[in-house]
Amino acid sequence: MRRTFLVLSLILFIPFSTLLPLKIYSYDSLQPLAQETFAKFTEKTGIAVEFRAVGDSGSLLSLIISERENFDGDVVIGIDNLLSRRAFEEGIFLSYRPQGYEKIIDQDLLLDSQWRLTPYDFGGIALICDTSQIKDPIETLWDLTGPEYRRSVIIQDPRTSSTGLSFLAWTYLLFGERFEEFWQAFKPSILTVSLGWDDSFQKFESGEAPIMVSYATDGAYSMHYYGESIYMTVIPEGRGYVQIEGAGIIRWTKNLHDAEMFMDFLLSEDFQRHIPLNQWMFPVIDVEMTPAFDYAVKPEKILKLSAGVDLSELISKWEEVIYER
Repeated sequence: MRRTFLVLSLILFIPFSTLLPLKIYSYDSLQPLAQETFAKFTEKTGIAVEFRAVGDSGSLLSLIISERENFDGDVVIGIDNLLSRRAFEEGIFLSYRPQGYEKIIDQDLLLDSQWRLTPYDFGGIALICDTSQIKDPIETLWDLTGPEYRRSVIIQDPRTSSTGLSFLAWTYLLFGERFEEFWQAFKPSILTVSLGWDDSFQKFESGEAPIMVSYATDGAYSMHYYGESIYMTVIPEGRGYVQIEGAGIIRWTKNLHDAEMFMDFLLSEDFQRHIPLNQWMFPVIDVEMTPAFDYAVKPEKILKLSAGVDLSELISKWEEVIYER
């Protein structure tokens, strides 16, 4: 997740000669972090990197599953703790525990005991509000079903966006059996359902709607770039859902050794220290943090989705409400 919108796919070549360039796939908004860090990996290892950005995480995962052994990537970055379920079911990642794994600050950040995915950043899902239009505090998500919020909220599609899927899970954790009732009441408040976070933020910044589903670190972003917290960041009732993003080695890679070296790099300070000001998420190892992160909102209670919850069923119920299927 990243606070810029660099759309379309980008292929980044780092000019060092190896027999076979390492092909790294991720979502669009990882491009600035890739440009800032991958050259260091090449400098240290001599391994050339070819970076390809493909939409949002959900779209990327669907691409890998559809192509399987014909997918030409070696490493994929950006599969989060919800999308990982489908990835593991499909068996698309190899197990590899990177060097430096012991530096991960919290065992709760681990995505898989088999190390098919390695966490590299994390952050809470939240609402951000334009304070020039939203004056009253939002105490609960149910508040957003009121008529005063009609066509005021931008959300992301849970079928294509990891942010959108995280928000869907969050609403289920908050409302349980009233999950569908909430979405039915919330539907009139939705201005648009975007494909991904970048598109949502573009619409939000242009003033199309005063509220957007985003991340709890938005206050840090605002303070860093504007010197003030121009957006109100809200985790209603302090009960939040945390998204953990991971990277893994594609099962069909022909470049395993280099892929393993790259996974080691993801847990190094050379990569992790660039996460806060590029991803606007928290790194998974201890690094020096910019003072702006003092303005990131942290949930008082972290909600976790149990393994028994069927995400495809939640998405189907969401589709029935939103699209009246």
